[in-house]
Amino acid sequence: MTEIHPVVAAVTARVVERSRDSRAAYLDLIRRERESGVHRPTLACGNLAHGFAASGEDKAAIRSGRAMNIGIVTAYNDMLSAHQPYGRYPEQIKLFAREVGATAQVAGGTPAMCDGVTQGQRGMELSLFSRDTIALSAAVALSHGMFDGAALLGICDKIVPGLIIGALRFGHLPTILIPAGPMPTGIANKEKQRVRQLYAEGKVGREELLESESASYHGAGTCTFYGTANSNQMMMDVMGLHMPGASFINPGTKLRQAVTRAAIHRLSEIGASGNDYRPLGRCIDEKAIVNAVVGLLATGGSTNHAIHLPAMARAAGIVLDWEDFDRLSAVVPLIARVYPNGSGDVNHFHAAGGMSFVMASLIDAGLLHDDILTVSGARLRDHARDPKLSGDDLTFEDAVPESLDDTMLRKPAAPFQADGGMRLVKGNLGRATFKTSAVEEHRRTIEAPARVFDHQDDVLKAFKAGELERDVVVVVRFQGPRANGMPELHKLTPQLGVLQDRGHKVALITDGRMSGASGKVPAAIHLSPEALGGGLIAKIRDGDIVRLSAEEGLLQVLVDDAELAARDGAVAPPPATGTGRELFAFMRHGADGAEQGASAMLAAAGL
Repeated sequence: MTEIHPVVAAVTARVVERSRDSRAAYLDLIRRERESGVHRPTLACGNLAHGFAASGEDKAAIRSGRAMNIGIVTAYNDMLSAHQPYGRYPEQIKLFAREVGATAQVAGGTPAMCDGVTQGQRGMELSLFSRDTIALSAAVALSHGMFDGAALLGICDKIVPGLIIGALRFGHLPTILIPAGPMPTGIANKEKQRVRQLYAEGKVGREELLESESASYHGAGTCTFYGTANSNQMMMDVMGLHMPGASFINPGTKLRQAVTRAAIHRLSEIGASGNDYRPLGRCIDEKAIVNAVVGLLATGGSTNHAIHLPAMARAAGIVLDWEDFDRLSAVVPLIARVYPNGSGDVNHFHAAGGMSFVMASLIDAGLLHDDILTVSGARLRDHARDPKLSGDDLTFEDAVPESLDDTMLRKPAAPFQADGGMRLVKGNLGRATFKTSAVEEHRRTIEAPARVFDHQDDVLKAFKAGELERDVVVVVRFQGPRANGMPELHKLTPQLGVLQDRGHKVALITDGRMSGASGKVPAAIHLSPEALGGGLIAKIRDGDIVRLSAEEGLLQVLVDDAELAARDGAVAPPPATGTGRELFAFMRHGADGAEQGASAMLAAAGL
């Protein structure tokens, strides 16, 4: 076995030590839940009768209590392309369960927002908090005590983190996540980006833009760029929570169905009544969380996980911070170039060797913990395999020894860049995340006058009016979780990209979020403390010189401390109403900082 890299070992030890008390409390919780929690044998007859009343041919098996009963938690809807394939999964899963003497019931459904539909719209202000809503929904689903294991059906941005957070509170149950796969490749990503910038410049109209977008997002399956949804799938792989090779098989294929079938068969084998018990709360430990960060850095994944990973970790009693990300980023090389960090999409990535190659290479380099408890196999390396069909038989093959396309995928010894492309920047403005992997090196330090906005739409108006035609640091504040739910500001990317392409030095600083497609413009995002929480970003004025440097790890407004102290902070805009935003006021009011996961739910629970 390859020795783990000393920095990865040191960060893991740091996480273990920081989490000692909270992790012990969590493990005690799931032990007690297994021994004395609500289970079918402890349900009163009336409770149990309600639970199997409509289960048809599975009624006798569920009533007897001798077979594993799998709770399906599904985020199906047919508006969200990634989740549309899940429509028929429950009936298939029930058949797969019966093949091995088990049963399955749909325990409950969760909402599933599409950030692609709500991007730049009012609904995006509900997006982050939909994660906690999903966690609550998953907890409700599993609360009935009818289940001996859980199959989680979810893929996209807040959905996987939400499912994980909810399921971890039932961490004594063995649990497998089941993806549905990415849509086939549409138009080239560079062409899509070109049309977006032309639209931003007013050189093409809405019809041309819509035609381009429709050719990109064109069918069932996950969006093919490497954003938060596909980063979720990568993380579930490197944590060993999928069946091997499950992430990037297209929907509707025979192979996809075979891997789903294998997941249900495997879930039936890892219950508490057998000899291979693998509860979720034990699978997700400190090493698995560190693996998720390493995978994120090595593949140039979504910055949204600088928020989601700390939140998921908290649900398992593990404390993760941005310093951990930063230390790992210094030693984990970037070995994948997937759009927006490269020209090819996740289908090209998968064809080049995909996750099996990434995992095997990182294990060989001592950058991933191989000795973790996964849902299948003796170690993580057993997940570095690709599923194949030989007739009707499913087999798993070892990862290819070399990348099949070194413009997209490389080994750690010959990476695209030496570091993982996600840096912590800090200074008098606070702490923020800077994703460098898509930003050219000469653009990673900028010092320029600020132009301050309280709403992203005002940035677009200033752009159209020609007010940003210069070197500028665009500051967008009151976008944090407590202010307006921390919407993604992705719709600013084309305009800022236009300014950069015109030769200006441009950067973005915000207490809001950017999506996994944050792109080529240097950005300090997730700034904490946020403006509404007393952050100094509320005191920046137009014309203040701001310095942002990934190389120096610096985020500084170059104004005398005494002057800053004397300034009044800007007044926050009034809370918005409409589109249901007022219903989430309690989540905004109780949310903690971005670095802790931006969750009122976890904060109120004392986690």
